[in-house]
Amino acid sequence: MANDHGLRRLALGTLLAAFPGERAPGWALDLLGEGLAGHTLFGYNIVSPAQVAALTAELRTARPDVLIAIDEEGGDVTRLGHRTGSPYPGNAALGVVDDPELTARVYAAIGSDLADSGINLDLAPTVDVNTADDNPIIGTRSFGASPRLVARHAAAAVTGLQSAGVAACAKHFPGHGATLADSHLELPTVDAPLELLRERDLPPFAAVVGAGVQSIMSAHIRVPSLTGDDPATFSPAALTGLLRGEYGFEGVVVTDALEMKGAALAAGGIAPAAVRALAAGADLLCIGAQVDLDLVTAVADEITDAVREGHLSLGRLEDAVSRTAKMATWSATPRAEGDHDASLGVDAARRAVRVEGSLVDLDRPLVVQIVAGHSIAEGRVPWGLGPHLNGTEQVEVVAAAASASSLVAKADGRPILVVGRHLHRSPASRSLIEALAAAHPVGVVEMGWPSSWRPAGSRAFVTTHGASLANGRAATEALGL
Repeated sequence: MANDHGLRRLALGTLLAAFPGERAPGWALDLLGEGLAGHTLFGYNIVSPAQVAALTAELRTARPDVLIAIDEEGGDVTRLGHRTGSPYPGNAALGVVDDPELTARVYAAIGSDLADSGINLDLAPTVDVNTADDNPIIGTRSFGASPRLVARHAAAAVTGLQSAGVAACAKHFPGHGATLADSHLELPTVDAPLELLRERDLPPFAAVVGAGVQSIMSAHIRVPSLTGDDPATFSPAALTGLLRGEYGFEGVVVTDALEMKGAALAAGGIAPAAVRALAAGADLLCIGAQVDLDLVTAVADEITDAVREGHLSLGRLEDAVSRTAKMATWSATPRAEGDHDASLGVDAARRAVRVEGSLVDLDRPLVVQIVAGHSIAEGRVPWGLGPHLNGTEQVEVVAAAASASSLVAKADGRPILVVGRHLHRSPASRSLIEALAAAHPVGVVEMGWPSSWRPAGSRAFVTTHGASLANGRAATEALGL
């Protein structure tokens, strides 16, 4: 048995912490010197490229092989672009274009941006097959609803990202695409037989293993046929039996954030969740976004106590640290591979725009953007056509409080262009648009996950397959604004 100091160092070697602010506080640097695997950066850590590069350089002074992670998916989930929106379209747009070479190029560009910033672990790509149109947490983060399509783009994304020396993390195993609940808020259940998972949800994970992905993230979802009453993050059958045994994955199993309700509530807290995840076969534990020294200490203490008391084997802990250290060595010197065309993201977004109907009568419109919420994964990131309108008037409305007649009066003879996200999910949005279209020339721009809903009477329906900065520009160009 290792001594207390050695055990604590091993425990820290399985943890991804986080910290507030634009510079690392002393405790965050001290923990790296004591063996902490690394930190995850969030939007609150990011101001500018130069500031991020200085921050990551500061972290490396404490530990040269530190893992510096981030959720940079492009599209609707961006941390580098959280103030403006991502310059790249997300997975739904890349999937509808269905050009794996383009997907690889976009992810190589994202990897180069991260490498330039000193970030070496991207908690992306999302490789869930989004088979539930009303999925509240995946949606446009998915390449699509077809397992084969998602599989080929998942492999391309991993290849592109890792070409920059940035470790990819494919998520969320064994597949979050069929859920109608958000694992940040509760423990979703996917009540499907394992045979269906093999056909529908698991092909993309087989593809990324074949592409040499450095890490795979577990999902806080319950699949009774596989995980019983537990989330996959706590399931040896999922992580050790299926992912490692059947699919032959030898890299790092990363947990989704343990602060999420799908894990923390199921285990009775973040620290117990860490022990259960390690025992199931996870290697690198994302604590979450709200982290301080006391929380990291509590998690590390829980892990060391579990080893001493025989609830977690020392060998399992050592194996987790070894796998994580190997990935840290692989990604210690991320590198930007050549120069990427600055127009790559917009070019890709243009190819994803789909226009139904006619735009002829929709020139010089009043743009009405319907206020929409955001998932915890997305955060509060700007979206819409606003930055690209060049003088075209735009108003924002809450659908339930808006009046069709007052908007028609405000348009003063101009056509109305309604912009929204996931419009089909909101009865108030549908009612407002249908009332407008019954009385006035109206076009609709859908920037969320597409659905079959089309408002009667609308002149045109434009689908962007995402709401990034690049998607917004591509839409305004298609509309001639």
